[in-house]
Amino acid sequence: MATLRDVAREAGVSVATASRAINGLGNVTAPTRAAVMAAVKKLNFVPHSGARSLTRRKTDTVGVILPDLFGEFFSEIIRGIDLVAHESGMHLLLGNMHGSTHETAAAIAAMRGRVDGLLVMPPDLKPELLADYLDPALPTVLLNYDAGPLDLPFVAVDNYRGAYAMTEALLTAGARQVVHIAGPKHNRDARDRQRGFVEAMAKIAGERSPVILPGDFSEESGEKAARLFVEGQLPADAVFAANDQMAVGLIAELARAGVSVPGDVMVAGFDDIPLARHLSPGLTTMQVNIDRLGSTGMMLLLRLLRGDALGAASATILNPNLIARGTTASLPGAARASAAAGASPT
Repeated sequence: MATLRDVAREAGVSVATASRAINGLGNVTAPTRAAVMAAVKKLNFVPHSGARSLTRRKTDTVGVILPDLFGEFFSEIIRGIDLVAHESGMHLLLGNMHGSTHETAAAIAAMRGRVDGLLVMPPDLKPELLADYLDPALPTVLLNYDAGPLDLPFVAVDNYRGAYAMTEALLTAGARQVVHIAGPKHNRDARDRQRGFVEAMAKIAGERSPVILPGDFSEESGEKAARLFVEGQLPADAVFAANDQMAVGLIAELARAGVSVPGDVMVAGFDDIPLARHLSPGLTTMQVNIDRLGSTGMMLLLRLLRGDALGAASATILNPNLIARGTTASLPGAARASAAAGASPT
């Protein structure tokens, strides 16, 4: 079995530098980190803390690597994964990418020898780069990622269809100008949602050009958009945010400025995080059933661990549902949430 010293020798660096690179620590240049990770892959190196588990070849643990561990969206995914994992006697080991390519590589490498399988949500990585990081011998399921080029099983949300349907509903309800607050430009979900918005505007609104504001999926992005609206720089009667967090920030800032939702402007989001149904008024959104994204991925991984041969053809695509609540006027074709309980249909 290769040691850390072997990896350092292969990469031409010190043992300390090799350790820092593998663990995603600072003070390591990108070329050095790449050389170390190439040596890890070539030598099939397993970190020492996981080596002991190889003696029994089973850890009863699943690795979960997400772009972030903060916020309702990711907590709901983890909850869905854990519900299935717990029933199967499996434990979870969580890893965080922090939006960084080299930390993604380090997080995946840190799972080697410690887990029986892996669930990964890599929204910003190109398939060829992700393939370099993954161990072909480790059963892996991808979340919210089209893994077709890698021929791995995956679970994804039809973000394009959901965004198209929301935009269409807002326009049909009488909105003259819908503004979209986009997500991070390198995020696959955000790109698909923006594409759905743009194409719906082109087909239905015709001469009305789509207005898109930059965002990063944070409440602060919504607050910035609200300030533009309050200052008269954003002529709109409907705002469609690419996720609920931005919609929440938008509504809060509008309320502070005395702007009525939906009286002055309709607001809609995407995801249906738990907070969406508890706002007053409740948030109209595309319901993803976020926990189901995690639970479905975990069920696919259990099948892989049982020896089932699964590839991209085994993918599950989740279709979001439009849930109309108080932040919009009546939307055609939408499911109406209960006004009393604020609950959305299951």
